[in-house]
Amino acid sequence: MPRRESPLHSEMLQGTLDMLVLRTLVLGPAHGYTIAQSIEQGSEEVLQIEHGSLYPALHRLENRGWIASFWGTSENNRKAKYYRLTPQGRKQLAAQTSRWQEVVRAIGRILNPAPKTK
Repeated sequence: MPRRESPLHSEMLQGTLDMLVLRTLVLGPAHGYTIAQSIEQGSEEVLQIEHGSLYPALHRLENRGWIASFWGTSENNRKAKYYRLTPQGRKQLAAQTSRWQEVVRAIGRILNPAPKTK
């Protein structure tokens, strides 16, 4: 079955992927493949995370100090780069989540306006 185009790929902002990566790492350190799988499974396969989007996001988040990386051994006994959330990343996640919820409420008001009272 062909993969359908993910909203993250076509329509959503770059910052959304950053927020989802940070949220995934709240659960603990993970390597890139696990991060992508977690987002895909958590979205019930609606969001498909491409390597060409994920790894630049991981580098961007690491450069900003929101995540840190270290080398470890994966489940299949291979060397893998793992990422963990930093305290600064936790603060950023809280700020981004708050802003995201505000935007969702605003869009909801536009899509489903309250009936006008007379």
